[in-house]
Parts: sequence; C-alpha cells; structure tokens
Amino acid sequence: MPARTTKTRRVAVLADSDTRWKWGALTARRIAPEDTDVRLDGYLLRGRATPTPRQLQEVGVPADSLREVTTAEFLDTMARQPYDVVVLALVGGGVQAVLHGLKRVWEDRERRPVVVTGYVGVVYEKLADGLLLRHGADLVLANSRQDAERFRAVYEGVGADASAVTEVALPFLGGGPYTGEHDPYTVVFAAQPSVPENRRDRTYLLERLVRHARLHPEREVLLKLRSRPGEHTTHIEELPYQKLAGKLAAPDNFQLVYGHMGEVLDRADLLVTVSSTAALESLHRRIPTAVLTDLGVREALGNHHFIGSGCLASWDQLDAGHRPAPDDEWVARQGVATDGAFDAARERIAELLALPLPPLTPYYTPATAQGYLPAVLARHHLAPDGSPLPGAPATGGAPGPVRQIVRRAARGAYRHGVQRVAPVIRRMGEL
Repeated sequence: MPARTTKTRRVAVLADSDTRWKWGALTARRIAPEDTDVRLDGYLLRGRATPTPRQLQEVGVPADSLREVTTAEFLDTMARQPYDVVVLALVGGGVQAVLHGLKRVWEDRERRPVVVTGYVGVVYEKLADGLLLRHGADLVLANSRQDAERFRAVYEGVGADASAVTEVALPFLGGGPYTGEHDPYTVVFAAQPSVPENRRDRTYLLERLVRHARLHPEREVLLKLRSRPGEHTTHIEELPYQKLAGKLAAPDNFQLVYGHMGEVLDRADLLVTVSSTAALESLHRRIPTAVLTDLGVREALGNHHFIGSGCLASWDQLDAGHRPAPDDEWVARQGVATDGAFDAARERIAELLALPLPPLTPYYTPATAQGYLPAVLARHHLAPDGSPLPGAPATGGAPGPVRQIVRRAARGAYRHGVQRVAPVIRRMGEL
C-alpha cells in the first residue's frame, strides 16, 4: 500500500455566536488546500450569544473538538497549542482584543499561526469602525469584489497597511440551482433578529406575510426563524416573531419553520426578506428574491445594500404576482459566483506559513488610540498590553457541573431581561 501523503492542517476557530461559528468553521475548510485534511478545533466565546447545542446542530458544521472558553482561556490555549491557522469569527471589538492578546502570548515565538478574520455577511454599517478593529490580522477576508475595494480604501485612507485584505466569497453559498416552481409554490420570508427593531414594523411585516398567505391559498408561506424563544444569535432579538405570530389567526397554508437555511431554500420559489444574508444565498441559487421596500430603503435596515440589484420590491407587488429579476452585473460584484473564490486566500496562507511571521501589528495601539483601545480590551478583561486584567475569569479546565448550571441560569436571566423586561420598560417610557 502506498504511503499516505495527505497533509493535516491544524485550525482553531473562535466564534461568539451561531452564525459566526458557521462562517468561521466553513471558512476554515474553504481556505485549506484541497489535498489537505483539516483538524478543526472550535472555541465558543462565553457570552450572551454563545450558541446552544440545538443551534449548533442546526448550523450543521461539525468540529473535531468544541468547547466554551473565556478570552483568557483561549489565549492560554493559543500559547500552548501548535496551530497553523487561527480564524477569529467575532465582532470587531472581540477581534481587536484577541489580536492584542495573541501578540503578547506569541511574542517570543519564532513561528506563529496565520490569523484570519472577516465578516459573516453584508457589511452595511460601521464600516470604518469594524474594519479598523479587525486590522492586524494576517488576512481580512472580504466577501465580494465590492467589499474588497471598500476595505482597501478605508485602510489606505488612514495610512494603514491594506495588504491583508483578501477577496473571497460567503463560505456558506451552495446548494443546487433553482429548476422551476414546486408544488405547492412556496414563499419563504427570512426573518432577522434585529431588523426591523420595533414592534410596529415587525407586526406589519408579519401581518403582510399572513395576508399574502390568505390571498394565495394555493401557496405555502413559510416564516423562517433564526432561533427559538430564549436563544440568542449574532444580534439581540427583543421581539421574537413567534410571540407576535401567536396573536394572529393565520391560515393553514402559513407556518413557522426552523432548520438549516439551505434545506428551506431547497423548497423555495420566492425568498422575501428585509436585508438578510439569506438573499445572497437565494441569489446564488437563482431563486427569485425580493428585498422589501415597505419600510423604506434605509441604511438602518440594511436594504440600501441592494440598490441596483433588481430585487427591491413591495408586498403589494408581490401580492400581485411580481417576481424580481436580479441584475447580473450587480450579482457578480457581490461574491455570489464562488468558482475559485478562495484560491487567492489559499495561496496567501501558503506563502505566510512558509515564512517566520513578524509580530501582529494592529492599527490601534495604546500610543495611537489611548482614549478608545483600553475600553475595547477591558470589555474582554484584557489590559492595554494584552495581558489579563486582575480578576479576569481564570484559565483552566472545563467548568464543573455547578458552574455550568449557574452560567446557564445567568444567561437565561439575561435573555429574559432582553426579551420580556426591556420591551416593557421601553413601552412605559413612551407613555
């Protein structure tokens, strides 16, 4: 029998929510050479959005190991474990904190892992803030040609090195192309946890979805939900659609669904959303896709990103049978066509792995951002030099049963406050 020649690449993925775990884990596999096995160790940053076992199962991206950690625990592990690549699938402030922490724990190493970060989906807000907080990683992945151009412009505009910006595509795009109408014809509304935010707008969208089901009894109308009550995703959801839907008398052809978005899209004939990344998944598969204009085309909603896409439409138009036709040139600029999209990232990582890499050099330092950086790091219990602050959660082994119960209870109390207490207080303030 010939000797086995396949190499193994050791990759660590640190994520702070279910969506970012999906992005980070899939990205880790996409950026590995085809002739390489991937040993994938997952680390879930402890916090309000730490995914539940059900959410992880729904995401459907397995790992060779998976455990919950604090920032200090993760940094302690990185100081001891010999990884090839580290993927930071976190919010911008989390990326910045971990970059400073990694700079400290790797300062005496001759060789260190390649650090990769990026965005889960469409970047429609806090472009400069989020990008500069991610600066310092070896690769900052841009999910489209358009994003790559914008990212480089921001870095160059502040005098920062832009060489880390690398164009790729959304790693979860896939599935078979749309081949025609199903029986029954199926409309899917992709809900978002935080867009829109207020009860009036969310109730309006839900009522229009139910109305569409009544107007078209021959169709199946699905409300695709991200999480069950009590769970959190990347964004806080104060007003779950499940609660609002319970107050409506919906027809039999309307139903709430969970599960993997790709599986739901397998049966979709029309995908409707405000601005969900699901729209890009749908466009990738050439499923008719509508981005709603009913609440306006506004930066706060994120649907302004789809200007020029050909997908903007209202519920009135959809009720009347309109099927949006995407603009091919716009689609091509959004990273929706993924053939060879990760080749440049693979080549860049191979080049870096062959070199003794210099220390990580984030744009923000105590010298350049004294009034901003310390607070960003302190939120993750790190001092300005990247070391753990006194009283930071201790490093060590996995928590015992009692600590696990206390953490689950505390997280449940927080989610109860977000979804039940906070809306009541807000309504009282409006009286």
